[in-house]
This record gives sequence, structure tokens and C-alpha cells, in this order.
Amino acid sequence: MTLGVRAIVENSAGQVLFVRHTYSSGLYLPGGGVERGETVFESLTRELEEEGGVKLVGNPELLAIFSNHRVFRNDHVILYRVDAGAWTPSGDPVGHEISEIVWADPARPPEDATEGTLRRLRERYGRVPVSPYW
Repeated sequence: MTLGVRAIVENSAGQVLFVRHTYSSGLYLPGGGVERGETVFESLTRELEEEGGVKLVGNPELLAIFSNHRVFRNDHVILYRVDAGAWTPSGDPVGHEISEIVWADPARPPEDATEGTLRRLRERYGRVPVSPYW
């Protein structure tokens, strides 16, 4: 089994953080794989700093756990919400892995946000039922 973490990171204007990777197309919620020996919280903390330039200073809210077997067999993704008071900037992540960060209104996400990202936003902000699948 593989396990990943992602987060809906909100700023004080109500915008959500999206990241563009150098190795794939589309905009994603920041996150990544849980490495051997890491807790999911340690992984989330590391990934948010590496990908989003976001340092956790408060507790994230656990939203859901999703099966991602359509992409990787027996893969799961844990989704958190990080509100504006639970993080502080920690530097510019654009470089090796990240080519761009974008803050956008979750009701009007960027056109090239991935389908999984769009589903999570509709569930969180559009009040549609939560799917068990990423």
C-alpha cells in the first residue's frame, strides 16, 4: 500500500493554494508521498514547506481519506484543510520540483487544475457529497 497527503491551504482572502510540478501538467493541491518512517503529520509538514512555501504553525483539519487506485493500485490519499491561521510563509518553493504556485478563489479554480483537485474543491466548497475515490 502507498499513502500520500495533500492539503487545501487557505489564505486570509479565502483563496486556495495550487502548485505546478516541473514533472507533470496541471495544477494540484500541495502534497506528496508519506516516506518510510514518517508520520502523516510529518509528511504533510515537509511537503507543504517543499511544495508550497508554507510552514505549519497550527493544527490541520483532517477532511477525508480517499482511494486512489485508478492511478496507483492500492494507493490512498489523506486530505487536510489548513486555514489561514495555521500557517506562515516559509520561503519561495519555486525551483527544482515546483515551477509555479497560484492562489485562486476555490469557486473559480484555474482552468488547468487537475480533475482530482477540482473534485476536492467541489466537495469542500460546493457542498457536494464526498466521494471515496480521489
